[in-house]
Amino acid sequence: MARGKLRIYLGAAPGVGKTYAMLSEGHRRVERGADCVVGFVEHHGRPRTEVMLHGLEQLPRKELEHRGAAFTEMDVDAVLARRPAIALVDELAHTNVPGSRNAKRWQDVEELLQAGIDVVSTVNIQHLESLGDVVEGITGVRQRETVPDEVVRRADQIELVDMSPQALRRRMAHGNIYRPDKVDAALSNWFRPGNLTALRELALLWVADRVDEYLQEYRGEHGIRATWQARERIVVGLTGGPEGRTLIRRAARMAAKGSGSEVLAVYVARSDGLTAASPKELAVQRTLVEDLGGTFHHVIGDNIPDALLAFARGVNATQIVLGSSRRKAWQYVFGPGVGVTVARESGPDLDVHIVTHEEAAKGRGLPVARSAAQLGRTRTAAGWIVGVVCPALLALLLTHVDADPGLANEMLLFLALTVGAALLGGLRPALASAAFGSLLLNYYFAPPLHRFTISDPKNIVAIAVFFGVAVSVASVVDVAARRTHQAARLRAESEILSFLAGSVLRGETSLEALLERVRETFAMESVALLERGSEVEPWRPAGSVGPHPADRPEEADVDMPIGDHMALALSGRVLPAEDRRVLGAFAAQAAVVLDRRRLVDEAEEARRLAEGNRIRTALLAAVSHDLRTPLASIKASVSSLRSDDVDWSEEDRAELLEGIEDGADRLDHLVGNLLDMSRLQTGTVTPLIREVDLDEVVPVALGGVPEDSVALDIPETLPMVAVDPGLLERTVANIVENAVKYSPAHAPVLVAASHLGDRVELRVVDRGPGVPDEAKDRIFEPFQRHGDAPRGAGVGLGLAVARGFTEAVGGTLAAEDTPGGGLTMVLTLRAAAPGPKAPASGPGAAARPAGAARPTEAIDPIRQKAGPS
Repeated sequence: MARGKLRIYLGAAPGVGKTYAMLSEGHRRVERGADCVVGFVEHHGRPRTEVMLHGLEQLPRKELEHRGAAFTEMDVDAVLARRPAIALVDELAHTNVPGSRNAKRWQDVEELLQAGIDVVSTVNIQHLESLGDVVEGITGVRQRETVPDEVVRRADQIELVDMSPQALRRRMAHGNIYRPDKVDAALSNWFRPGNLTALRELALLWVADRVDEYLQEYRGEHGIRATWQARERIVVGLTGGPEGRTLIRRAARMAAKGSGSEVLAVYVARSDGLTAASPKELAVQRTLVEDLGGTFHHVIGDNIPDALLAFARGVNATQIVLGSSRRKAWQYVFGPGVGVTVARESGPDLDVHIVTHEEAAKGRGLPVARSAAQLGRTRTAAGWIVGVVCPALLALLLTHVDADPGLANEMLLFLALTVGAALLGGLRPALASAAFGSLLLNYYFAPPLHRFTISDPKNIVAIAVFFGVAVSVASVVDVAARRTHQAARLRAESEILSFLAGSVLRGETSLEALLERVRETFAMESVALLERGSEVEPWRPAGSVGPHPADRPEEADVDMPIGDHMALALSGRVLPAEDRRVLGAFAAQAAVVLDRRRLVDEAEEARRLAEGNRIRTALLAAVSHDLRTPLASIKASVSSLRSDDVDWSEEDRAELLEGIEDGADRLDHLVGNLLDMSRLQTGTVTPLIREVDLDEVVPVALGGVPEDSVALDIPETLPMVAVDPGLLERTVANIVENAVKYSPAHAPVLVAASHLGDRVELRVVDRGPGVPDEAKDRIFEPFQRHGDAPRGAGVGLGLAVARGFTEAVGGTLAAEDTPGGGLTMVLTLRAAAPGPKAPASGPGAAARPAGAARPTEAIDPIRQKAGPS
């Protein structure tokens, strides 16, 4: 069962006319013959609203008792039992009386929608859950009845019922909203001009956001690529730290202030293998930015400010959001920091925002997921300085100090330097420090001085113990550092694998996205997934990212076999052995993603085969009835004419011949549509695009309809359109014939054209019964005839062929409601580039009046391509 459609009238405050507008819509639906009932409407004693209830069917309410008082609520069971097409339900955010079927009225509405009932409802802007704090700050009143924003956003239509604050206050003063005894209090509290102005702005901004969403959908459906408005792009620089969530939310609020703004979160990883940030935190931030409507990007770059600015300029960003540095004050001696550098080098075209957060100046504190053997040149050099240079300086200092601290204290000082060397540079600087310190103690502090001999055996034991303790402590410190880094690396790997597995199992990662993640994670230039059918067949790429991917595993810097006939090939650098464990997991997931993609393709192919089988079945049904009907009429007329038993008059003969001609025309039309549909299904329609005027083609297309059944309105100032004239004629003919078939005899079909930017629209307007919203797409499917179309009126291919031909020439065809009743077909075509009009030539060059005789065969694009026959 199809879900019902929800229409919401949104107001900025009580009394703007939401309920009145909803009831007016109900009357319009009833006048059009729709089954519309009042599920629940609260008129609050307003006489004009109460009058609007007259003439509408009102379902009985459900009576409930709570704390000794009687209340009435909407009877959901009664509405479901009555099962109308449309139900009017007031006050979507209302809280039901305890004991009701649901706690909230929007939950009642959800049940009606699930049952296939369309619902028209109302809500005020202050009842949206996300705006509760904002409204409380404006009015000083906390709204207890709220509705989740997602419920309202899911509505198929949202209409703003707007009124200026001055007009609303006048309506209040006249007693049209509240009783006279409450007017003064309301005007001096909730209905103050400032409150109403702020609430009105909130409503306008919220609806404007929805309008922008609808506009983007329209542009996507019609393939519009031209820019219609300026777009703010905000880049958020992430470090993988907890402050990233604050930055993302701040950027989202900035983007919400401008229509069409876009948020792009980017993490810049260094090209030294696995990312140094916490993959778990990055995964959380990726989810957050995607939930807020933005996108997440992972790029490689050793110079973070340069990489960030290059990315921002590459996506045409206008703003960059960065967090205050987490470095402590003393760490600024190593450089100004990313934020200052980006702000200095951004130039006049990029605004840089530095956002404060709770982690500022607290230090990074993030685990570095790398091996202890990869401490870097700076730490290694510092370890050797502390282990070798500092003992020499300490010996020089102690020899020039008058006070003698004693050999034990001197050994402790040298031991501290050895431990420091182990912490900074690892085991080797610590061992060198222990040996060098032992020699200095022997030469400068153990008698006899300045000689490498020791006279006192106790000192020999002391120095030997010092060396042993120094080596032991250095070894323990080094092992602890290695284990810490290994644990951090394993945690980083496990978090990467956990996130990867979860995203793949949820179906969120395409093969290209997964390969791009491999390239980013391991800092590679290119990644390719290769496969072959057997050992003797050549390798072929199943997917690749990056420039110049390897064609064979042997050509790659790193190859990871996946079974017998598949391999992951990486180009850029050689990976250490410990990285291959993670790479193997990536390779296995890539094989899973490839299998899933192929299963999806096979399912799509099965769907196409099922669709073809359905069309063949429908074709057999059409042949069995719709094609035999005109044949039977032709045969009966011919048999009558050939009969020798009846002496036919000239009038009778003319009538029988006319019947034969009509049957032949119907048969020709049906066969033509069947052939056209076959061409569209097999993809053999090849349009010959050229520039033509609509007034050359449209009159020719109207030759098959009565002269007084169509009214033309095609301005001479219209630009030319780039189409195939033959396909356009068949399209217009099918649309107009369908409109004439359903339009009343006294209401001619209007064919009007207009120019909108780089597009030309041709509207075919009829005043027939119209088509419900849920059937507007179905009428373009093959062998579909809406409603009670009589048998013999065609096989239901006219509109399907029209849409197929329209899309073949790069246009769109859609159905809309005609104001006042009926259906409007909107044919949108590309306007030709400005320039001198080409001379008319070929079929359709001479314009014919609407009633001119139509050629027996419409222009065939395939025959037109081959030339006259």
